[in-house]
Amino acid sequence: MTATGANGGKPMYGWSMDEISTEVGAHDALKEGLKLINVVPNPYFAYSDYERTKLDTKVKITNLPERCTITIYNAQGKRLRQFKKDSPITYQDWNLCNEANIPVSGGVYLIHVDVPGIGEVVLKSFVAMRVPDLENL
Repeated sequence: MTATGANGGKPMYGWSMDEISTEVGAHDALKEGLKLINVVPNPYFAYSDYERTKLDTKVKITNLPERCTITIYNAQGKRLRQFKKDSPITYQDWNLCNEANIPVSGGVYLIHVDVPGIGEVVLKSFVAMRVPDLENL
């Protein structure tokens, strides 16, 4: 088809990805991504599929960006735990303990995720803890 001069001597087929290419660092898209951050399972009813032993307690904060600060507060506003995330992993495990590694009580917890230069999001998590069964390990 190129010998006829049709289409400026170019083949009659072609494609372009200019309109669908990835936009790196798009502030609006990054801000929109904050809505995807979540805590699972929520509510936590004394068990999650992430736990490996009877003494293990764990929830995950998911869909996180590479760099962020996660701060966990109780319902009275007291800071219990803080994580400074700087890795490509998209989640952060929380073992339901405070900074002194003491298990938290059941209740409502506020999880504040601060993404530098983008924004912040506050999640609410309900936790119902179980009494550890130390006899049947």
